[in-house]
Amino acid sequence: MDVRYSPDKNGFKKLDTNELRKSFLIEDLFQKNKIPMTYSDVDRSITGSAVPSGKTLKLVATKKEMAANYFTERRELGIINVGDSGTVSVNGKVYKMDSKDGLYVGRGEKTIEFKSKSASKPAMFYFVSYPAHRDYPDKHITFDKATKRNLGTIQDANKRVINQYFHPGIMETCQLVMGLTELEEGCVWNTMPAHTHQRRSEVYVYFNLKPDSFVVHILGEANETRHIIIRDKQAVLSTSWSMHSGVGTQNYSFIWAMGGENQVFDDMDWIPMKDLK
Repeated sequence: MDVRYSPDKNGFKKLDTNELRKSFLIEDLFQKNKIPMTYSDVDRSITGSAVPSGKTLKLVATKKEMAANYFTERRELGIINVGDSGTVSVNGKVYKMDSKDGLYVGRGEKTIEFKSKSASKPAMFYFVSYPAHRDYPDKHITFDKATKRNLGTIQDANKRVINQYFHPGIMETCQLVMGLTELEEGCVWNTMPAHTHQRRSEVYVYFNLKPDSFVVHILGEANETRHIIIRDKQAVLSTSWSMHSGVGTQNYSFIWAMGGENQVFDDMDWIPMKDLK
């Protein structure tokens, strides 16, 4: 488990490019037959992935960082598959996970296992977890059942569909809110104007990027912005005080996951574009 400690506003201003990347960027996701995980001190999120290729991968707790007997002993978990077909088994119950299907796993589930349908075309399970104060039932949400929200315009280069999976109005969770956004061809901004949400942190993973393409992820305070270059299938941590927005060299997709005190999607503090520096 990689452990990240987020700098405060003053410390953030002193970071060079490498220090920014070490603090916020997760580069080592989606390794075959491994489950790399990153623990953040911001809202105690855990971000990870599982790419089973010819074997079954079991999600287990780490004693040092989690001090738990099993992964969801005191946590909830959201999973979205960005690869080919596979399955997730929760206490022996098997959920078929096609591309872009989602699965919520509630607190108290002792055994979680990942498997691909084909070793040569493996599933790629991306997951984010936050602490949970009570049990909620597991829920499998296929991509076609996710709630769709159409936002943006071609003229503003930000026309996109937001697919909400684990979200108020769809299901109950403790903290976790999670979904998948897809930009239309020719659109490159994932949100602009930018915003913050003081009441919750967020994790993004960007994918469907060509090898030579990237996203410029903008972070920091409005009057002193910084950026991180992000490649295909890399994730970035976003603190509650930092703005976040991104612009790509092509259209792309990304999964967003949030945890904190408020789950309302529109609970954002917008930043006028004229105030950005």
